[in-house]
Amino acid sequence: MPGILIVAETSAGAVAPISFELLGAARQLSAQGAGSVSAVVAGGEAEAKALIAHGAEAVYTADAALAGQPADASLAAVEAALQASGADIVLVGTTSFGRDLGPALAFRQKTGIAMDCTELKIEGGRLRATRGCYGGNARAEHTWKAPLQIATVKPKSFDAPEPDAGRSGAITASGAAGESKVKVLGVAKAESTGIRLEDAQVVVSGGRGLGDESGFRALEELASVLPQAAVGASRAACDLGWYPPAAQVGLTGKVVSPNLYIAIAISGASQHMAGMAGSKNIVAINKDPDANMVKAAKFAIVDDYKKVVPALIEEIKKLG
Repeated sequence: MPGILIVAETSAGAVAPISFELLGAARQLSAQGAGSVSAVVAGGEAEAKALIAHGAEAVYTADAALAGQPADASLAAVEAALQASGADIVLVGTTSFGRDLGPALAFRQKTGIAMDCTELKIEGGRLRATRGCYGGNARAEHTWKAPLQIATVKPKSFDAPEPDAGRSGAITASGAAGESKVKVLGVAKAESTGIRLEDAQVVVSGGRGLGDESGFRALEELASVLPQAAVGASRAACDLGWYPPAAQVGLTGKVVSPNLYIAIAISGASQHMAGMAGSKNIVAINKDPDANMVKAAKFAIVDDYKKVVPALIEEIKKLG
């Protein structure tokens, strides 16, 4: 029977958050008639139970030693799980691992792949995937001619289901394993401070309307007085060199879905809106009352941010 297979990843000995988000996407597709949801992971019973608790109906476990290895080493295990599950949709995270595995799997299975997807739905019994194109200035929709449909999904595009420890599912161990043609000599993690942009419950973002890079100092101060907050930026601000590209929010940057998104001096280009559309509450601070971001916001302050942000910081400090 057709269904959905998600390729789960692990990090620091546990299932990576992107895997649960893939299960969220798969459950939505399943509700639209795409079939059952299964997963494959390089790990054991603990990882399998975590995936089942988040929505998988069956899990295929591969050798835990594959975790952390280059993607080509996992191809055999993924193909074995694909055959065993009978799935006709495969979802992979848009991560360094997924960017390698997805195209390689598509090539071996003689099908196409849609990369960096932010929306997925079933139409006429087939998958329709939406992704950014032309540098994020437009969005493209993809369907497949081949029976197997493979897509990579950008982090934070879907919410992870709430875990239910009472759920049960089949766990099948797979002995399939490949050997990578790449030898990893070492791994160095980039040093970072503060909460990650993707994990922040509050995101304070700035755009070209800030005038220059000094405007981000005010945004950083605002974020420092808010709980679980991080600073983001529009593509225009990053292209101007005002803020690091790693903080870019949008189709060609990070996709975020915080409880509160504060957009300061951001006009609201379509590619930026797509990157933060999942925000629960949007507050816009902008001098232009006709800006797209002002129209999309739940609350808007139409004024110069240089007047508003310092006053906002002072009021928040009083509450603390």
